[in-house]
This record gives sequence, C-alpha cells and structure tokens, in this order.
Amino acid sequence: MGKTHLAVALGIKAVEHGFSVLFLRIEELIAALKRDAELPPTRLRRRKYLNVALLIIDEMGFEPMDRQAASLFFRLVSYRYGRGAILITTNKGIKDWPELLAGDEVLATSILDRLLHHSHVLNIKGRSYRLRDLEQALSLRD
Repeated sequence: MGKTHLAVALGIKAVEHGFSVLFLRIEELIAALKRDAELPPTRLRRRKYLNVALLIIDEMGFEPMDRQAASLFFRLVSYRYGRGAILITTNKGIKDWPELLAGDEVLATSILDRLLHHSHVLNIKGRSYRLRDLEQALSLRD
C-alpha cells in the first residue's frame, strides 16, 4: 500500500465513523485557496476545505509553492489548527519543507509547528509499489 492508498483508506474509515472528509491533491487545494483569497471571512468559513473534519492533501512536494500559495497554505493550516484534522501525503522529509514553501524557513517552521502538534507521522520506507510491479512484469519477460 502506498501513501495515497493509505490516506484514502483512512478517509474511508473516518467517513464510516461519521466524520466528514475532503480529499484534494495539493494543486487543487492551492487553486481553490487562490480563487478564494479575497473572500471575506464569513464567506470563506463556508468553504468545504475549512469545514470538514478531515482534510486529506495528497502529493505535497512535487512542485514548490510560490510565496502567495505558501502564505495561503499557512492561513489554511492556522485556521484549521484545533478545529479539524489534516492528513498530508508527501515524498519530502520535514527538513525539506522550507524549500517547498517558497524557500521561507520562518513560514515553514510556523506551518510545521501547527501540523506536528498532536500529530502522528508515518514514514513509509521502501520502493514504490508501482515500480515494483513494473520490475516484476519486466523480469517475467526475460
């Protein structure tokens, strides 16, 4: 099982236990945050990504965020802190997060401080299941 599969499975379990869940790839979330950036707080609070019990953010880290996206992501994490859970899948270690967040160490530290407080970090090691399956298929052809 990979990162995304595990996140989906946890999301399904949360729904089965009566929690609301939203699954977004990071680029979908950033697009929504940018689209909603100028909304007044009363309208912004109605956005599903702020109101669900569990927000799953998939594939964080493939593309670094620009300054605006990193600031909007901080706003999201700050708003949800203590109000709702966030599950993030990433192939980057915590030490690499400043690079992901517009190169801003202070912003990365502030985000990580909120994300890691009361959290569980699962570090999945090993080769990709997709690549493993491909390697097996190729070895069968030999």
